[in-house]
Amino acid sequence: MKTFFQYNWIVREQWYAWCEEVPEEELLKVRTGGVGSILKTLFHIADVEYSWIMFMQDRPDFQDPFEMYGSLDQVRALDRRLRPDVEAFVTAWDPSMEKRPLPSTRPDGTSEVHAWGEVMRHVIAHEIHHVGQLSVWAREIGRAPVSANLIRKGLIVPST
Repeated sequence: MKTFFQYNWIVREQWYAWCEEVPEEELLKVRTGGVGSILKTLFHIADVEYSWIMFMQDRPDFQDPFEMYGSLDQVRALDRRLRPDVEAFVTAWDPSMEKRPLPSTRPDGTSEVHAWGEVMRHVIAHEIHHVGQLSVWAREIGRAPVSANLIRKGLIVPST
């Protein structure tokens, strides 16, 4: 699981670097699907990751709206501010946490309980899903997307 979080963070940083080469108008342009724009999607990815991790720890959530972070530098700075708390939780993960219950309330008021491991995998899949959307949008504006390949990211070193 830690490997997939590390993978997502590497790919996210690569998307930030990719965005440096794209005009701000393109980053903010409202697009079909997702949460609306390239930059808002990157904000959303960091926000959702942090929100779930804080919820699991019963800690206060981040509540700022995207409108407070309307530039690449601001979204990137926010991510750098939020990531240490997420990274500390991911690094401390151990198998005993896998089935720990996480009670929650649905928007309709009904209750449900998730396992922590299920939530962690949801957070991973959530980002991968949105990276796919970013890739489609990149192609729509005539640019190659960031590689989604896990191989060659240096995450797992083979035994010698």
